[in-house]
Amino acid sequence: MFDNEEPPMSTMTWTEADTERSAPWHSESATPAPTRIVVADDRMTAETAYRLACEGTALLWRGDYHNARQLLQAMGRRVDRKAPGPGDNPAESFRLQRRARNHRARVLGKLIVQLEQDHTLALRRAPDVRKACDDVYGPSEGPMLIALTELLGVLGAAQWREKGVRIPALDATIYPHYGVFSPIRGEYLGLVAQAPLADDVRTAFDLGTGTGVLAALLAHRGVGHVMATDDSPRALACARDNIDRLDLARSVSIVGPTLFPDGRADLIVCNPPWLPARPTSAIEHGVYDQDSAMLRGFLTGLAAHLEPGGEGWLILSDLAEHLGLRTRDDLLTLIEGAGLHVIDKTDTTPQHPRAKDTTDPLYAARAAEVTSLWRLAVTP
Repeated sequence: MFDNEEPPMSTMTWTEADTERSAPWHSESATPAPTRIVVADDRMTAETAYRLACEGTALLWRGDYHNARQLLQAMGRRVDRKAPGPGDNPAESFRLQRRARNHRARVLGKLIVQLEQDHTLALRRAPDVRKACDDVYGPSEGPMLIALTELLGVLGAAQWREKGVRIPALDATIYPHYGVFSPIRGEYLGLVAQAPLADDVRTAFDLGTGTGVLAALLAHRGVGHVMATDDSPRALACARDNIDRLDLARSVSIVGPTLFPDGRADLIVCNPPWLPARPTSAIEHGVYDQDSAMLRGFLTGLAAHLEPGGEGWLILSDLAEHLGLRTRDDLLTLIEGAGLHVIDKTDTTPQHPRAKDTTDPLYAARAAEVTSLWRLAVTP
């Protein structure tokens, strides 16, 4: 989930062909506008671009689109040459990697482009980006400047939105939107698809629904009425789109922005972001939960929203434990402090490629990761 405030807009001014020009700066991750800007084209070398970007200067690209992408890759290679090694412990390694990724994003984010009045990208050999930008930014209100990395993310999201993600447990396809975490890690979906579900479960809440995939799974399993929530307008729109596509609107309601809807349910499911760290972009809100805020909110609110005899399902990876960011005792203390107890726990191991990548500085933690579905009930 991510913040539902609109990214701030500010105006950037630069000189081009002896003329002072200006246009609004836009960043979906709320990155501040660069304070300096120079015009760049195919004549600029990667070394010069990298140096200027490290100094904080934005490079407004006026050359060939494909050359801009190649320049971005060359700048990325220069950033990666200074990538940190492993720290003295997993938590330090994690912090070093996060810092390096943030630095990489800041440097590469200095290569910027201008979208015209109708979201046209007026560069040589540029693709037609208008529909993808309309889907993310809404109707154009005039030219604006954005990072090329953001535009590439918008175009990548458009492909996911068109292609979708096949969900075997649903025998259907889910279509993620920009800024909404894609359900590509199937192990947690399998946990929800196979967890014991009592015959008398008539109502369920899916908290932080994202694409709506877990709400759809619950409806697919026969729950008569599912209320799915999120605090992100993008996620709410995405979930509605997917629920409509799956013809489940009669059994699934999308509610928000909120965590808990009004009322009580027989079953309440939550798959919060798994790592207690500060997200730095919209999509990272699906991975990082600062101060475990959503996890705490789910656990502390569960007893007040469960029907008598109901269950809460917490889907959570233990990666944070292997990284030294949270202990198992911390989690159990949160559960007990919320007046809950554990009925059962089902585990599975990740199948994603990073769990097998021995070159990853966090490989040991990823290889040991277990994802669990915790079945919780109110303590009498």
